[in-house]
Amino acid sequence: MKSVKMSDKAGSATRVIVLDAGEEAFATLTEFANDAGITAASLTAIGAFERATVGWFDFEKKTYKKIEVAEQCEVLSAIGDIAVGDDGKASLHVHVVLGLADGTTRGGHLLEAKVRPTLEVVVADTPAHLRRKKKPELGIALIDIAATKA
Repeated sequence: MKSVKMSDKAGSATRVIVLDAGEEAFATLTEFANDAGITAASLTAIGAFERATVGWFDFEKKTYKKIEVAEQCEVLSAIGDIAVGDDGKASLHVHVVLGLADGTTRGGHLLEAKVRPTLEVVVADTPAHLRRKKKPELGIALIDIAATKA
């Protein structure tokens, strides 16, 4: 992984992160956000994966139904945010649409993915502190605006 800060104005920064083949996308981006001290950001990405697992949230079971994509796929769209989780560390929430060789797509919450050949990510962070809190009644963590510090 390589990264560069493209702008830094009054506490807001735009960074470009380029992941290399073989890196696990979700884990690498989470580690980057923690190392950079990012507490509130949006992100977008394009690139490709060797394989991926996306999830569809099942409200009845309060868990993600895993959807395996066991083939090379294009990241047609990836959009998400970074907040601080209950553990005080970066918490990513990323949705992806993946294009397959036959022109069909798979999509959902990005759970894990092995990059091949690259993933180009733009992260726009702010000096705010977004807080993501676990909602036991839902089984997932959501951004809590009341706990956000600007």
